[in-house]
Amino acid sequence: MPLTVIQVRNAKPGRHADGKGLYLFVKPSRARSWVLRIQSEGRRRDLGLGSVLFERKEAVDLPIAARRELTLAEAREKAALGRTMVKAGLDPSAEWRRLVTAVPTFKEAATRYHDNIKAGFRNARHSASWRTSLEMHAFPHIGSSRVDRIDTAAIQCALLPIWLTIPETARRVRQRIGAVLDFAHGQGWRPTEAPLRAVSRGLPNQSRLANHYAATPYTDVPAVVGTLRAKGETVGRLALQFLILTAARSGEIRGAIWTEIDFDGKAWNIPGTRMKAGKAHAVPLSSQAVTILRAVGGLFEGRGSDPLFPGSGGRKLSDMTMTKALRDAGSEATVHGFRSSFRDWAAEQTSFPSEWAEAALAHALPNKVEAAYRRTQFFDQRRKLMDAWGDYVDGQSNVLSLVAQ
Repeated sequence: MPLTVIQVRNAKPGRHADGKGLYLFVKPSRARSWVLRIQSEGRRRDLGLGSVLFERKEAVDLPIAARRELTLAEAREKAALGRTMVKAGLDPSAEWRRLVTAVPTFKEAATRYHDNIKAGFRNARHSASWRTSLEMHAFPHIGSSRVDRIDTAAIQCALLPIWLTIPETARRVRQRIGAVLDFAHGQGWRPTEAPLRAVSRGLPNQSRLANHYAATPYTDVPAVVGTLRAKGETVGRLALQFLILTAARSGEIRGAIWTEIDFDGKAWNIPGTRMKAGKAHAVPLSSQAVTILRAVGGLFEGRGSDPLFPGSGGRKLSDMTMTKALRDAGSEATVHGFRSSFRDWAAEQTSFPSEWAEAALAHALPNKVEAAYRRTQFFDQRRKLMDAWGDYVDGQSNVLSLVAQ
């Protein structure tokens, strides 16, 4: 006859059969455990299922196979699972050992994965950015979920709020979620890799505009700069003008310090640790760019390792500070888009070689063989290009004469 809960509680030392290979084993110390007797490959084996739990007072978020304390009903369920595994040619002990290790949450798995890969990041800023993107956009939605419970719908729920508003960040977050779930699969915490193909099919198409930074047409750049100057000198307006004149990225501007500026050589020398491609980059400074630096130096008297464009309270200048300056100037474009404005101007209004413009933007050559042999950054040639751009932005000429190559 099958055991009852009362019999389990009052059982004396020894082995007590429940049926279908399930036994209650009571030690002389009165410690109780469940044992499953199976027949595998002609041999009889006893498998430990776990210790006895008389009553479960609260729900547990673990599958039966991973539980180490079992009520009578749970022991019967786990025994049935073990018998099914044996019939399928599996070793229940090996399968259960794999599940005994608690399955981590997405946040825990992401932390472990980041700890494994952070040594491969180019610098601490990129490592922190990887983690921060998940903290902001993934953890609030799936951070507390076990990695084996995260499905297509959960990932889409995390991505939808940012998929069209900040598309590039959203794509990075999608890739990083996928990397964490693939890592979890490799650790045996989830049965499958990340379902990213299904995730993408369930998200709205990102328009062409969403995939690129909205840029100010180069024909409108002189007017934008004129408006910025007319509104007076603030750190945000000066930083934005310097960004436009140097065709630099926002992060390069916000992280710039005075020791990077060579006033005698009229150059801005950015170390590789602050560049996207990881290589040092020298920017020839036009007279207009030098004027901006003189102005900001007069406002803040910064020197040495002080930032060129300090934020409030001594903190790093916020990207939103430049965005606000641009909005106040009447533009709905993005700050980063001025790099496209510069590139379009160079292509359509000048005959400077495209290699000079690409070098000015610090773009890596797509051809790896060519990149291996080309060492020059065209610095002297780019000085002519940046001087011409400064004059154009200054409004000295709405139609620039083509420059002979």
